[in-house]
Amino acid sequence: MKTSLLALAALSLATPAFAQTAREQAETARQSDEWAWDFVEGITTEVGPRQAGTEAETRGRQWAVRWLTANGFANVSDEPFEMQTWVRGSEQAYVTAPYAQPLRITALGNSASTGPDGLEAEVVYFPTYADLEAAAPGSLTGKIVFISHDMRPTQDGSGYGFAGPARWTGAGLAASKGAVATVIRSVGTENHRTPHTGGTSFAEGQQPTPAGALSNPDADNLERMFARSSDTPIRMRLVMTPRNVGTTTSGNVVGEIVGRDPSLPPVLLACHLDSWDLGTGAVDDGAGCGIVAAAAKHVAEIGQPLRTIRVLFAGAEETGLWGSRAYAAAHADEPMYVGIESDFGADRIWRLDTNFTGSEAALYRELANAVATFGVAPGGEVATGGADLNIVREQGGALVDLQQDGTRYFDLHHTPDDTLDKIDPMQLRQNVAVYTAVVNVLANRAEPIALPMATEATSE
Repeated sequence: MKTSLLALAALSLATPAFAQTAREQAETARQSDEWAWDFVEGITTEVGPRQAGTEAETRGRQWAVRWLTANGFANVSDEPFEMQTWVRGSEQAYVTAPYAQPLRITALGNSASTGPDGLEAEVVYFPTYADLEAAAPGSLTGKIVFISHDMRPTQDGSGYGFAGPARWTGAGLAASKGAVATVIRSVGTENHRTPHTGGTSFAEGQQPTPAGALSNPDADNLERMFARSSDTPIRMRLVMTPRNVGTTTSGNVVGEIVGRDPSLPPVLLACHLDSWDLGTGAVDDGAGCGIVAAAAKHVAEIGQPLRTIRVLFAGAEETGLWGSRAYAAAHADEPMYVGIESDFGADRIWRLDTNFTGSEAALYRELANAVATFGVAPGGEVATGGADLNIVREQGGALVDLQQDGTRYFDLHHTPDDTLDKIDPMQLRQNVAVYTAVVNVLANRAEPIALPMATEATSE
């Protein structure tokens, strides 16, 4: 394939066509960036969901090693690490009174089991996470907590930061006040009856309790029930049987486009290879791995870069950044030149942020000019880097955030709908073009990147 950046730019301006039928996928392959599409189509078709620490994630790593090797990457390896692994069981929820009916629910990662016989209790409704915080200690003893802390779509994904605490720590907070289980409104922006999974956490020493997420329509329905029955308790029965399987092996897959001067610190391009088990991990984050790998290949096609370009397909991101932490520990004495991650789907990149915009004004302008033709605007935020770039943050290094349009990302995030047909081939191609332009500049720059004071460079 010999696809120029100019051709990528022209295609990136085409009218997007979102969901595809199976019949249209051959045409998608023709229209998309060949390498990025080949990666995400291949791993979702031949492996599918890749939950962290499971046999499926192992097959995903093996597949990725073969793909990188077949596509000319050097120094390809699978770097193993150990992790604690949680797996899903059966999942059912029912309102038993006063309006008996089933609800769609999925367990949250780290949820405890109800046991096969389930549990039934009165439900206490909290419209927001702040309302739950205000509940008195011990006031929820024996109750099921329902947190309906909803999320709105935003281009920059900022709604996730608002709604996320309900999932991240809501169950632990409810348990600390006596609740026997927690259900939340899914942290997502669509109105399909497809609940969103994701990890939850409990304080050290705290006994986990069953925790699940209701689909948004079911959360709406439950709210209406509370509006109708202010004097009548609502009771719910939950059956969720996830389990912890103990220590298993995950790993980080790495590969390189070797530069003309391998002694220089490399450009690190990251994504994560694992996914939740409900969908096939196309948008989160198969597309991201395809994007960074394709960009590395395009830069190599332009000519051998000065610096080595290293791709990091991190393992076990979804269940606690296991791979990011393991990679940072294993390579702590190996400086990185700059870190960039793709982990926000495959929709159009619209903004360029760095943590050196002021300290390296000329470099920032060069990067901004390189991506302007693809419709990417300069940004004013300080880049903090993706989840799998712990090593760069710990080194106080340079970071670039290529901000993707997140307007529909949380329609798909952690749901059964995270499948290949949701990837728009034209927007995928624009991502590859932008990454290629940025990486080409950085990988061919000899000078170090001057950063502001550490506190400013890493501010959130």
